[in-house]
Amino acid sequence: MYKLETSVKQIIQRTYNVKSFRFSVPADFSYKAGQFLFVTIKDDGKEIQKHFSFSSSPTEKGHVEFTKKLTGHEFSNALDRLREGDWAHLKGPAGEFTFDDKCKKLGMLTGGIGITAIRSICRLCTDTYPNTDVILLYGNRTERDIVFRDDLEEMQKQNRNLKVVHTLSEPTSEWKGHIGHIDKSMIQREIPDSQERRFYTCGPPGLVDTMRNILQELNVPKKQVITEHFPGY
Repeated sequence: MYKLETSVKQIIQRTYNVKSFRFSVPADFSYKAGQFLFVTIKDDGKEIQKHFSFSSSPTEKGHVEFTKKLTGHEFSNALDRLREGDWAHLKGPAGEFTFDDKCKKLGMLTGGIGITAIRSICRLCTDTYPNTDVILLYGNRTERDIVFRDDLEEMQKQNRNLKVVHTLSEPTSEWKGHIGHIDKSMIQREIPDSQERRFYTCGPPGLVDTMRNILQELNVPKKQVITEHFPGY
């Protein structure tokens, strides 16, 4: 496990209330897509720590990135005050929510900021394993809540084996995609070969539990379902 002092390299506004934070790392810093790291920053002189999934992929060199919804809580407010060049301490990687290159067909089920680890895996597949068949179902409340929307669209242009399906619970009348939450019928329609796939589901605990139960109803073997959720979601 790496432990290193670094600084904020770049801060990217992803949506109205979501930011990505990039940190400089040495060339030998390695991790697996889907893992997480512990991040320590200073807030009013006090060191505070939380853990976050990598939203970057190991194929993106020179930095690591995590992405956070700014919720108004203590750590979120401290992150919102961060500026490029500010000090940080990173420890990691950790976690078993990782891509297995022996699996040729993947199903991704997530909502909201749960997209972070999923984005890491999708980027890795696009860059290194383009023959892996990936279908991502991604739920949000409104269009402006879709994190990495442009990024996911660009990946689909680069990778013919990546399919991203959005669904919104509170769409406008102009929305042409799916409406409502990810449910059994949507999974059956968009991923008809679900029993042949390795599934990754990440996000709020309620969503993860619901997805796990639906996949069980669809007779997807438990060993093919990988889950991850953090209380901070």
